[in-house]
Parts: sequence; C-alpha cells; structure tokens
Amino acid sequence: MMNLTRPSHSILLILFFMLAINSTSALTKYNVLNFGAKPNGKTDSTKAFLMAWKAACASADSTIIYVPKGRYLLGSMAFQGGCKSPQIIFRIDGTLVAPQDYRVLGKSTDWLSFEGVNGVSILGGALDAKGPSLWACKASHSNCPSGATTLSFTNSKNIRIRSLLSLNSQMFHIVINGCENVNVQGVRIIAAGNSPNTDGIHVQLSKNVNIIKCSIKTGDDCISIGPDTKNLWVEQVTCGPGHDISIESLAKDLKEEGVQNITVSGIKIKDIIYEGIRGTSSTQAAIKFNCSSKNPCTEIRL
Repeated sequence: MMNLTRPSHSILLILFFMLAINSTSALTKYNVLNFGAKPNGKTDSTKAFLMAWKAACASADSTIIYVPKGRYLLGSMAFQGGCKSPQIIFRIDGTLVAPQDYRVLGKSTDWLSFEGVNGVSILGGALDAKGPSLWACKASHSNCPSGATTLSFTNSKNIRIRSLLSLNSQMFHIVINGCENVNVQGVRIIAAGNSPNTDGIHVQLSKNVNIIKCSIKTGDDCISIGPDTKNLWVEQVTCGPGHDISIESLAKDLKEEGVQNITVSGIKIKDIIYEGIRGTSSTQAAIKFNCSSKNPCTEIRL
C-alpha cells in the first residue's frame, strides 16, 4: 500500500491556522445582537449581520463577529473584501436559517458568499438552508429556480472553516472558487440521499486546499473537484450516500486547465456493487482488486 506523506504546503497551512487560533484573545469583538440581530428565527437579521461585517472589516485590528445561541433568519448576503482587518473570525454558537419560502433564495447564486477576502474564519454553528421544499418542486418537474449554494468563497486567501454543520442546501453546500490556502476541518454536511445537486464541497480554480476529518452525507458528490485545482489534500473524510469523491466536468471547454497534485488519504470505501457489466478482457483476469493486506477490501458485490 502506498505510503502517503503529507505535502509541505499542507503542514505550513495547518501551522498558520494553529497560530491564528492561539491569537483570538487579542481580537476586537462585534456581537451581532448589538447591531439589531434577533435570535428568534422569525425576524430578518440580514441587515444586522452586514452591519457587523462592515464594522469588523473597517477595523485595523483583528476582529471576531460573534453570533450567540439562537436562530437567525437571513436572506442572501455577500460579504465583500478589501478589509483593513487582517483577520476576521465568525464565531457562531447559533443556527443561521434561510427563509421558509424557497423562492427567496432560489433565484440567488449563493446564500452566504465571501468575495475577495483574506484571513476569514468560520468557527462552529449551523447553517440550515431549508432545501427540501425546492427539492420537492424539482421532483414534480414544476417551474423551479435553480437554487442557491449555501456557503461560497471566491477569489479569497487564508480561509478556514471549522466545526460547521451545513443542513439541507438548495444546491451545493460549500464552494471554494479561485481561492488559495483553505482549511476545512471537522465540518458536517447533511442532505437527503435523493436531494439533487447537493454536492458537499466543490473546489475549482484553487490551490493549497485541505479537507480533513469531515462527514459529508448528501444526494450528490461528496467532494467534487473542478478545473485548475492544485495541491488538494483530502484526509479522513466520510462520504455517503451520494457519489463520493469525483474529478468532474473537465474538458467541457476547448481550453481548460486540468488538475494537479490531488491526494486522498485515510479513506475507506465500502458497499461497492458491480452490476450489469458486459465486455471482453485481454487477460484471464477480467477484474483485479488491488486490496491492502492490512486493510482488505470488504463488502464488494459482483
């Protein structure tokens, strides 16, 4: 069995985030309640969250935006970069909930998007996008909106997402697009097994991305890897019941970058079924399972 050694970029990235965690005591704190957010799950707190972001972004200090326990109703929000603050941490002890009417978010590309940010962390909390009503609309072949990605980072650097729970996204749960130095750890992602296009984590046009110790249970790809992804490390990730880990949608365009240095480590694949396959073989062994002697293959059905 191949001995996989974690690349140097991965080690440096983890050290960077460890130093960031240890420096949180010096952060300037912004509580969303002080900006008018209501933890009742009924009052729209979108404006309050954007005001808290604006204040943190404008600060010259490292900052923390604190979300206390409770449920916070939020519409589509874009957190724009160009911040003075060298580090902004969203510390979430509550649950962020989408509007009950799927059409409110359904026509948006993203629910919570970060664009052009540097040094942003999301720690803890839950995101409930209330996707089942849109899934039902799509299943009935009605005139439905495409749906929104729950959380996206675009053209951003030094991002970490830790101990977050993402529930029932309308579309993709987390998208990393055009980013550098991203650490996703201890994240749980949940959607029904028949939910359409609910990829857990999608990475494209990005480099130096770590996805570690995550549980991803959706109706589509566990992790999908798009063009121009470089130095992606996936370790100790649990997938299912969706489509597992895939490198997809390559060569869709005439000129398109491939992927480089994709490493998947500590992964166990089970319940493999080969069914209805016909063909010929140039050797006597039509199918060969190259299984580890220490960790043998199990639950393979032909």
